[in-house]
Amino acid sequence: MTATLSGSDVPLAAAHDLALVDLDGVAYQGHLPIPHAADSLTAARTAGLRLVFVTNNASREPEEVAGQLTGLGIPTGADEVMTAAQACAALLRTRLDPGAGVLVVGGPGLRTAVADAGLTVVDSADDAPEAVAQGYAAGLGWSDLAEAAYAVAGGAWHVASNLDLSLPTARGFAPGNGALVGAVVAATGVEPDSAGKPSPTMYRLAVDRAGAERPLVIGDRLDTDLAGARAGGYPGLHVLTGVSSARDAVLAAPGLRPDYLGGDLRALLEPHPRPESGPEGWWTCEGRAARVVDGALELDGQGPRGIDVARAACAAAWDAADGGSPVDPTTVPELQA
Repeated sequence: MTATLSGSDVPLAAAHDLALVDLDGVAYQGHLPIPHAADSLTAARTAGLRLVFVTNNASREPEEVAGQLTGLGIPTGADEVMTAAQACAALLRTRLDPGAGVLVVGGPGLRTAVADAGLTVVDSADDAPEAVAQGYAAGLGWSDLAEAAYAVAGGAWHVASNLDLSLPTARGFAPGNGALVGAVVAATGVEPDSAGKPSPTMYRLAVDRAGAERPLVIGDRLDTDLAGARAGGYPGLHVLTGVSSARDAVLAAPGLRPDYLGGDLRALLEPHPRPESGPEGWWTCEGRAARVVDGALELDGQGPRGIDVARAACAAAWDAADGGSPVDPTTVPELQA
């Protein structure tokens, strides 16, 4: 694992041929636009960067997702969307023959994806399904979860579209698919397989479909988006417009660390300076500096951008942690980009 961030002398939009872009917290927030997202993605496309929007949401059809993005000023086709429902169906096909029965507990997007994969959608555990595909849908109730539990207890393979415990909405965070899956696990004692992030399945499907050679993952959550990038061996850009903060990045375990750090999607259009190690344990980035002394993070410098102190802090904290002397979290402040 890297002990510092990567660097790029050219804008990331020029260094990569495909961006795998998360939705909530990156392209939009709930039903609201995120500042600079549409303009930055449009400029990146103009520079030659292809986009695929990759989401753990399995309830909606790709056409619906594409329509929302287009309405927010990000023109998108359905073929530029990769959902956890599609990844879930692909995972099911690794073990199930065409026509196998699958109890789908989720929204229309998951039902369509399972059917399109050549599997038979059933609605009851009494149909003896070979698998249960479970994804989030706002209308799911006790009877749906009970039906899933009956099937799993009867030997059906349990596959979740994702295991996100929370779901960002315009009013805050609500229970996500992982919370609903947890109810089935509590009833059956059977742990499911998962197709969504942090599994790299969706990333690999999108990269293969696009024939990309230099993909870049863009996300706001270290534990899903960036963990999936690490698991798949793809470089990842962490933008600070969603769930995980710059402080979270500083304290990130090796498997969750991004390769690049940016305040928002304008980071696609900029070079990324690489933090450099210097005397007395200081790590510097564009005039900002950080080091860890006796477990305490120290910050210094007067560089032009707040993001550079966060980059220097990541390098210092990761180097210390990988050397066996992790930083004390109480000494790490919230870092504004």
